[in-house]
Amino acid sequence: MKKNNTRRTAKRLLAMAAAVLLAATIFAPAANAATTECATKYPIVLVHGAGFRDINVVINYWGRIPHYLTDRGARIYYGGTDGWCSIEQGAADLKAAVERTLAATKADKVNIIAHSKGGLEARYMISSLGMADKVASLTMVSTPNGGSKSMDLITQLVPAFLLRGVGVAANVIRFVWGDRHPDFYAGITSLNTGYMAAFNQKNPDKDGVYYQSFAGELPMPANDIILALTSAVIRDVEGANDGMVTVESAKWTNFRGVLRGTGSRGVSHLDEVDFRRSDFAIEPVLGATTIRAFYAAVVVDLKAKGY
Repeated sequence: MKKNNTRRTAKRLLAMAAAVLLAATIFAPAANAATTECATKYPIVLVHGAGFRDINVVINYWGRIPHYLTDRGARIYYGGTDGWCSIEQGAADLKAAVERTLAATKADKVNIIAHSKGGLEARYMISSLGMADKVASLTMVSTPNGGSKSMDLITQLVPAFLLRGVGVAANVIRFVWGDRHPDFYAGITSLNTGYMAAFNQKNPDKDGVYYQSFAGELPMPANDIILALTSAVIRDVEGANDGMVTVESAKWTNFRGVLRGTGSRGVSHLDEVDFRRSDFAIEPVLGATTIRAFYAAVVVDLKAKGY
């Protein structure tokens, strides 16, 4: 009987070891990169947007982008923030992740590449949590720096108690999903224009940090069936957008361009992080003509700037 138990225990330990090895293989920086064009001075921390997390081994928020970068010499780490939480809480979690990355790599600073709401959490961390001297650069892709007039409209039309009720239900789901501090209500209401106007005043750019921003545009809502409705509504209320964030709202310091597909093909909020795991041609941005190549071009540019 004891032998059988011992064998079962050994099998379980082997299975656990295999799972850990698989996770390490997927998430760790590549040991033998094909090239070194993306080997920046400082490691890169990817910070996801709202609604998702970056801990899933099978379905990564960033699609094939991390592997594309590590194959070219980049050291990639993750922000590990909650899917839905307040900007302030996300920034606190990001600070802890940056500190872990610095300890693991013995680096003095990190480069942050953030998508959507992740850019706001990074900005708050840099400006309000005393991390400016730990961040070499912040690259934001479709971050709603100017807030959302559509969110203004929603918060005006929908009673607060209903939004809070939805938030309570969403918080339960997010807690089960793994969020440590789920706060759906704070997550959405912090994106209105009034909140962001005050946020921007309190969180100005910090000297010594290189900031840059990009946007995406979905000219035809039908290009992304998942975001077709939101894209159409936001276009009517605010203007050009990627299905979630307007081009104008995404503009921040060193705005460097709009991601657009060739012909009538747009680039949606989901396309920006390789959601569908498929390549399509985009108009050149930093010389890149696919989404994965765009991120590589961003990193190569950071490397050239000494970051």
